[in-house]
Amino acid sequence: MKRLVTLAALTAAVMVSGCITVIDADSDDRAWHGNNAQPFDTARDECDERTNGRDAFRACMAEKGWTRS
Repeated sequence: MKRLVTLAALTAAVMVSGCITVIDADSDDRAWHGNNAQPFDTARDECDERTNGRDAFRACMAEKGWTRS
């Protein structure tokens, strides 16, 4: 019985943490603002492919007209 309760609690924790990650990902995309910028999805995908690290990613997005607030 103790194993079942432990397994259920662990499963619930993993499921909830996954939901939080998805919600955070959406709000992260909303933090970007652009004026006369390339389409966001295209810019994000290109910068993701050619950069490593957060600072390089932000610099790449800035080159494409996107800034993060």
